[in-house]
Amino acid sequence: MSLLFEIAKTSEGGGRRAELVLPHGVVQTPMFMPVGTAATVKAVEQGVLERIGTVERRPTSQNRDVGHPAGQPGDGVQPTSQNRDVGHPAGQPEGGVHPTSQNRDVGHPDLAGSDVGNAAGRACGAGAEIILANTYHLYLRPGHELIRRAGGVHRFMSWERPMLTDSGGFQVFSLAKLRKVTAEGVAFRSHIDGSRHFFSPEHSMAVQIALGADVMMVFDECVETPASWERTRDSMALTHAWAERSKKYWVEHRHEVPWGRQGLGIRGQGSGIREIGHDGGGDGAAGVGGGFAGKHQALFGIVQGGMYADLRRESADRLVEMDLPGYAIGGLAVGEAREVTREMIALVLERLPKDKPRYVMGVGYPDEIEEYARMGVDMMDCVLPTRAGRHGLLFRREDPTDRSSAVVRLNIKKQDNAEDQRPIDEGCACMVCRRYTRAYLRHLFASGEPLGATLNSVHNVAFYLETMERVRRELARGV
Repeated sequence: MSLLFEIAKTSEGGGRRAELVLPHGVVQTPMFMPVGTAATVKAVEQGVLERIGTVERRPTSQNRDVGHPAGQPGDGVQPTSQNRDVGHPAGQPEGGVHPTSQNRDVGHPDLAGSDVGNAAGRACGAGAEIILANTYHLYLRPGHELIRRAGGVHRFMSWERPMLTDSGGFQVFSLAKLRKVTAEGVAFRSHIDGSRHFFSPEHSMAVQIALGADVMMVFDECVETPASWERTRDSMALTHAWAERSKKYWVEHRHEVPWGRQGLGIRGQGSGIREIGHDGGGDGAAGVGGGFAGKHQALFGIVQGGMYADLRRESADRLVEMDLPGYAIGGLAVGEAREVTREMIALVLERLPKDKPRYVMGVGYPDEIEEYARMGVDMMDCVLPTRAGRHGLLFRREDPTDRSSAVVRLNIKKQDNAEDQRPIDEGCACMVCRRYTRAYLRHLFASGEPLGATLNSVHNVAFYLETMERVRRELARGV
């Protein structure tokens, strides 16, 4: 088994409330993935990633009608290194609530509690359920073989939840004059030391298998923007050929995933490691026991075709013929108008399988990810929350009491914030807004204190996760 995708409800607009079951855990969709380029979400420590956000309390026979206030789940909370023996009252963990067979109920139409509520009731976060790491950067430093020897990227960075790795294609092709593309692959020079390297579809797959993320991506060519129809068509054809080669290597070598060396799984309510999903056949990781028996990585295809509708349709149809576990839409949010991005996403979604996860790569602002989720996109990622945070740009709601109101961008560097004793967003329940003022955050940024970048990034990531939680809640209600 590589994944299970279970759709609970589909809205009239196409948005899907679902669960994605992966070897390292269960992910609620639609969702946003924070980007951990070099096995780290910049400025945000893993334990913090596991706690930020708000709790989605799912009614089950274990936590329904047992007297626990909304936002303070009882039996569904399992002991982890974040909430065990640290003095928190029973049912009020500081850490995240992990989805388990005890608190997961995908078939229930109401998968979460009431709407906004008060900040105190939303203070305990479920955190990021999945993050992304970058194949190109980890290949160059510290090296995929080192990470393989460590038991894979999960163990290397002490992250027990699901992960996705990109193929390295976007980073390689962004090197411009430092690379040369042929039918076999891409020769390039490292941006770090100028050393020579070569990425083929087979090598990208080998590196991603060594890293051991739950989801890996086919190797693709990212065409420059703008590009002519002819140039885009030729690039797309190369992407399709490389996708075929990527799939062949994945099928033949996916048993080499290093999970058997790590012993990591999702902690259940009892001792030991809990398996997720079905054991599947014999094509999983060889020699892997516990929660990984019969499981392997999932490979997603990437639809290209630039900003040309006919090429996008052709690319989607060609990749669907390959029958991959999931599909991504790449090559967007690269400078085109937002209306064009929306148009390309809409026409590709029409041609992708309804029963498989759909991922738009590299988007976007909070209002954009909400719009695309309501169109039927299940997965998104972007460096924007942390990159913007490190540069002093923060996100808040226009009306703090209405979590669906317009998104406002706050420049914390401005003098206007020097004596502002309000939090970034008075309706936000993240750990930053519950403790720090705009005045203090501006002081940290103006003083060049690293804590400023951390707190700004934590808030922005929490804001994105809260946005997706609200969208999931509304999709579950048919809104």
